[in-house]
Amino acid sequence: MKTKAIVFTGIRQIEVSEVQLKPLGSTDVLVETYWSSISTGTEKMAYNGLIPSPPFIFPFIPGYETVGKITEVGDHVKESLIGKFAYIAGSFGYEGVNAAFGGASQFVACPVDSITILDGIENPQCGIALPLGATALHIVDLAEVKNKKILILGQGAVGILAAELSKLMGAKLVAATEPHPKRLKFSPADIRINPEKEDVSAALAGHEFDVLIDSTGIMAAIDTGLRFLKFHGTVIFGGYYQRMNIDYSQAFQKELSFIAAKQWAQGDLERVRALIAERRLNAEKIFTHQSPVDESITETYLKAFGDPDCLKMILNWKSEGKEANGSCYLTGKP
Repeated sequence: MKTKAIVFTGIRQIEVSEVQLKPLGSTDVLVETYWSSISTGTEKMAYNGLIPSPPFIFPFIPGYETVGKITEVGDHVKESLIGKFAYIAGSFGYEGVNAAFGGASQFVACPVDSITILDGIENPQCGIALPLGATALHIVDLAEVKNKKILILGQGAVGILAAELSKLMGAKLVAATEPHPKRLKFSPADIRINPEKEDVSAALAGHEFDVLIDSTGIMAAIDTGLRFLKFHGTVIFGGYYQRMNIDYSQAFQKELSFIAAKQWAQGDLERVRALIAERRLNAEKIFTHQSPVDESITETYLKAFGDPDCLKMILNWKSEGKEANGSCYLTGKP
């Protein structure tokens, strides 16, 4: 079966191409994509050729944020799944093209065990928030935020969700820094600081934080944040970093602990799905931009990569998009 897909063909080269799906296996499902999204971290680095290792070998299909409807199942998969919406973390089910992670395709063939059924969410488009929500949840779990004071650097999509989840999980105080006014406006943090317009030291005077969460990848920002950690404080690295170059003297003097957060843990996607359905996590706030999948795909990616007001770019694979209307929450919930 052939399908339309977004393909990174070389450094800074993107096109919408026809690709060949592998035959559906006995434990696979075939999903028709309604929405996918652009990762402004991983995919931006791959676009610029900064991840020259498998699976990011050109040509490749990106995408680990995909939602669609199951249209066909393998022989060993329950037929009752047909017609259900699911979140797909990606797929390796292609011939002649690599997958990194392969979710940006009009049709996706993947193992049934790798999907998350979106039962309980009124608007399945909100399933796009599952991977970022699960990433933020894993960060917050590693931080053990209950009754602690948390400082978060950066209020992109992950930073905003980490701030919201920190408060939900019982943090005593959440402060956040972010230089872009619109992003800062979305932040649920108790203390919100624009470091380009305010004196961070003055804004945080009198506070010592138990945990520093970085979602910027900017070493200078991390160095500044380290100054506000208490003795035996913890730093959580919430992004992907090519190299680390921070002020070791702060780590030495305060005997700081450093933890690298890798994506999400088992069960986190389901936990985020439940939080969205129960109206405990507002995922919609990160959906700032939408675009069709068409010949202007390169411009769409560049906007997602370069516009600080774009928290999350949703790609619409179906023109009618009627399922995109409504909230993320269960019908009948308060």
